[in-house]
Amino acid sequence: MKFAGKVAVVTGGSRDIGRAVCVRLASEGANVVVNYNSNEADADATVAAVDAAGGKGIKVKADVTMPAAVDSLIAATREAYGDTIHVLVNNAGGLVARKTLEEMDEEFFNFVMQLNATSTFLACKAAVPFMSEGGAIVNLASLAGRDGGGGGAIAYATSKGAVMTMTRGLAKELGPKGIRVNALCPGMIATTFHDKFTPDAARENVANSTPLRRQGRAEETADLVAYLASDEASFITGANIDINGGLAFS
Repeated sequence: MKFAGKVAVVTGGSRDIGRAVCVRLASEGANVVVNYNSNEADADATVAAVDAAGGKGIKVKADVTMPAAVDSLIAATREAYGDTIHVLVNNAGGLVARKTLEEMDEEFFNFVMQLNATSTFLACKAAVPFMSEGGAIVNLASLAGRDGGGGGAIAYATSKGAVMTMTRGLAKELGPKGIRVNALCPGMIATTFHDKFTPDAARENVANSTPLRRQGRAEETADLVAYLASDEASFITGANIDINGGLAFS
């Protein structure tokens, strides 16, 4: 029970990787705050899965691109579980749409940056004052942040590259306080993200090009999040760790 008695906040926790992370942390005893923005039914399902896994869960609606909403998320966490936050997982984000440079306008670019990078900054800024030595932040970056992403993913890849750099900077700044900051760079993980934005043929081509000859699973990503958040990873900080079945190396 690595997280027994500990409090974990997971942004974008209602489905896919976010849900798998919530359940994984709960299975190790965590009290989990499931953040969501629009789909309350998914959040309810995640809370039920958290409770079934042996943890305790609450749902908190908050648009994590908005400072006041993020402050409310942290306030709700403290009201439910006390003043100490042990784990923050910044999972909220998305591609939004595939658009080329010609198709994009400034509003779209800024929104994608806000959704993926600014949300991470805001959550860290709000949570860190309530984290103490031994705390851990795990950010969700992407393989796209390393290689520029697929077609029409310029804004998304740029925002995830920013998350990777932010992770390194935060690790340096927060390390003296005993707070570790790491990130994951997932490749092709079988989620509704790719159901929506990646054609089946492209997914099959990527899987066939991967040494393990398959897509990853959300649960496998959650296992890595749980490791990085745990004391087992106590000397790892500032790392952007690939999880892509060998598709790409860094």
